Amino acid sequence: MKDPFPPSTWERRFLGVVEIVPYITLTASLAISLASPDQPEGGILRTLALTGLALAWNLGARTLLPAAVRRRRAAVTVHFAGLLATAALLTFHDPIFIIYSISGFFLAANFAPSKWTFVAVAATSVVVYQSTIDWAHATIQLIAFHLAIIAVQTIAIGGGHIAGIRIEDRQRKYRKAVSDLQTALEENADLHAQLLTQAHQAGTLDERQRMAREIHDTLAQGLTGIITQLRAAQRVEDSDTHLRLALNLAQDSLTEARRSVAALQPHQLEDAHLPEAMTVLARNWAHTTGVDLHVEVTGDRVPLSPAIEVTLFRVAQEALANVAKHADATRAGLTLSYTGAVVLLDIRDNGTGFHNPDSKGFGLSSMRQRLRGVGGSFEIESTPGEGTAVSATVPALQGNPR
Repeated sequence: MKDPFPPSTWERRFLGVVEIVPYITLTASLAISLASPDQPEGGILRTLALTGLALAWNLGARTLLPAAVRRRRAAVTVHFAGLLATAALLTFHDPIFIIYSISGFFLAANFAPSKWTFVAVAATSVVVYQSTIDWAHATIQLIAFHLAIIAVQTIAIGGGHIAGIRIEDRQRKYRKAVSDLQTALEENADLHAQLLTQAHQAGTLDERQRMAREIHDTLAQGLTGIITQLRAAQRVEDSDTHLRLALNLAQDSLTEARRSVAALQPHQLEDAHLPEAMTVLARNWAHTTGVDLHVEVTGDRVPLSPAIEVTLFRVAQEALANVAKHADATRAGLTLSYTGAVVLLDIRDNGTGFHNPDSKGFGLSSMRQRLRGVGGSFEIESTPGEGTAVSATVPALQGNPR
């Protein structure tokens, strides 16, 4: 799998240097050793032989291995141990090969981050300094001094390797976090665009439904009343009364149409609260339809929020319109009950009733949608020949007194 966060240019260069350091230091040590005029008998041959051994070890145990094998901890350990062994032999033969021994400090980075990094640095330090001590004349102070140097060097170099690895890990995590954040921002931008589109579509649909409800609750009902009065005027000689009612209904419907377009509340609620508006609605409805309508308000009246009052008023308006159109009733009742936490609206009639109270007609659907919009509920009970009862329940969210 391709690394999504490959090493930086500096990291790649450092890793490349670590791979070639043994060859550079071995070549430098060999050149200096061969250039020395004080060569013992057979010394050059031994130098070449040991150098060839070290070169063969580095090639066979590291460079020529496949990359997958080379990265394994066992292969790293074996190569490091062989390098130190050949370095010890070379420095024992000629102290100038201390230069080659320094390669161990670089290779110790392959063990980081772990305690073996310190072990590798300490082992390299021992090989480096063992050839500088004249053990025949070594004193305790000299040995202690060298041990102190080895300890400090181990902590400094080993700690540096581990710190470098930790910094590299943090940089990788940082780069990954930045990449994830960029991806998240791009996804959020796409999601935001989708949400805006959906919100626009939902807003358009809600507005269409609102306008449909308003037209149904105002214009359609007003036009129905006008048609009823005009038909009545056609059946009698003295039609002035019916024509006057039809004209009043037309004027009210026009006013409601304008208010619906502007998304305003019914004019009955402009200067009055719900009980007074219900009374006016009931009086006008009874006068128009000729049905005896009894209105009752119970409980402690409190001013409700405009949304609640408009919803209950429209539900009452729609329910009474259904009574006028479908029930063929002679009596009806409207009860508005304030019970503290909720407000109840009940409308009953003694009309023909119907078989399917769960009908999906537009009027019933409109009432249900309005009540759901304010957290309310809607129930309807009807029995053929025994009338219909409509009940609406809404939370008593209070508004500002007028």
